[in-house]
Amino acid sequence: MNDTAALQQENDQLRAQLAERDRQISTLHERITLLLKGRFSPSSEKLSPDQLGLFNEAEDIIADPSDDEEEVTDVQGHTRRRKPRISIPDSLPREEIVYDLSDADKVCPHDGTKLTVIGSEDHEQLDIIPAHIKVLRHKRLTYACPCCSSHVVTARKPKQPIEKSIASPGLLAFVATSKYADALPLYRQSEIFKRIGIDMDRTNLANWMIKCGELVQPLINLLNDTLQQQPCLHMDETTLQVLDEPGKTAQSKSYMWVMRSTGTQSACVFHYSDSRAQSVPLRLLSSDTPAIMVDGYEWYQKACDEYQITRLGCWAHARRKFKEAKDVQPKGKIGKADQGLNYIQKLYGIEQQTKDMPPDKRRAVRQEKAVPILEALNVWMKKSLITVAPKTSIGKALVYLNNQWDRLIGYVEEGHYPIDNNAAERAIRPYAIGRKNWLFSKSQAGATASANLYSLIETARANGLNEYDWLKQIFKVLPNAQSLADIEALLPWHCKDVVG
Repeated sequence: MNDTAALQQENDQLRAQLAERDRQISTLHERITLLLKGRFSPSSEKLSPDQLGLFNEAEDIIADPSDDEEEVTDVQGHTRRRKPRISIPDSLPREEIVYDLSDADKVCPHDGTKLTVIGSEDHEQLDIIPAHIKVLRHKRLTYACPCCSSHVVTARKPKQPIEKSIASPGLLAFVATSKYADALPLYRQSEIFKRIGIDMDRTNLANWMIKCGELVQPLINLLNDTLQQQPCLHMDETTLQVLDEPGKTAQSKSYMWVMRSTGTQSACVFHYSDSRAQSVPLRLLSSDTPAIMVDGYEWYQKACDEYQITRLGCWAHARRKFKEAKDVQPKGKIGKADQGLNYIQKLYGIEQQTKDMPPDKRRAVRQEKAVPILEALNVWMKKSLITVAPKTSIGKALVYLNNQWDRLIGYVEEGHYPIDNNAAERAIRPYAIGRKNWLFSKSQAGATASANLYSLIETARANGLNEYDWLKQIFKVLPNAQSLADIEALLPWHCKDVVG
């Protein structure tokens, strides 16, 4: 090989190395941009408006002090009053505070006539009585025969959720709602009780929650049976730390799995497991399950193959990856991320149009309108895969779309199939928020109890029930249930007339 050829070969090698380094730099730059965005920038998919406003409430009040004030507009002939933005329900009890004139002011200054009341100017405020607590004294009356004194009878008392405990169904429902619906850890609840004069150790509170979790297991079983009968289940999982697990360190990860259905019998069931293995979906699902909506996690596939379950892919996950790619593309330029998002947005537009349609009508519209969009998206995807590096953000989005394609397009085959797994993600989000406050479960019994009580909270929300009222009814009725029918009567779609 002559010197020119050697130099040319060396030059080609250097060019290839530079091109590879440019790709690596571009990929690393994208990763840094995404990390910085996740660390310092707000994300519409990460935080709800309530969370975003957590530290800005005082500033909001200063910026707009008239949010709850009555707006007055002068109109010719009268004054128009617009209701305050914060409405006060008519169902709340009213306590009147009357401001009257002095006797001297009740006389007309012009002719000395005594004034008469012709009306009043009213303004309502909300007041609150913190944690109104009372003691329920259970008195079992005892009777005896006055003649022989040998026949003595004492009245029966209904079984309590925790026998020989000071905790009533209402108190247990309050503690459970505060922790599992409002993300208020037990140690904070203990401090709140102390402030009103009740010494309630958090260990006692924890034991109560474990016993409540055990008590509601028959109802959880019925909810799980209901889930298995639904045309499609939403599933997801998230991490959990359990300190005392056999054979595992306190730092090891465990998991909380969630199963969610939508429709007239909406149910949500959480399952604690010490692993994320494929054996868990195998245990949770059965051949009665027609279809599941999940993310790209592969351990679901074993159960789908075993039980002949249709597996659907989540378009929200696909959209999220294109959104991440859009975040790192040059500002002011329209790239492939925008093109991908445009296709996906059209699919969601069709879902918005058909959300109130019956399943057969929704399927027909999907076949007519969504299928052509999917076909065009598939052609664009295959062409784009050839032109982009797989390790870039847009490359990862396209690879995910391609790998999940058959699962992603499955939703158009049935009108009752969902387009994404947002129902499961919404159900698991309150748990993730609560986890930031209470951090871990002490024991496996505590983790199982938390799973059961989170199941009831999210099922109540899915059916429009007041969480506290439903839990109180459950804790009151379940200890005295004599039959399966008694337990079935507690299902949310059977007791909406009883629980508000």
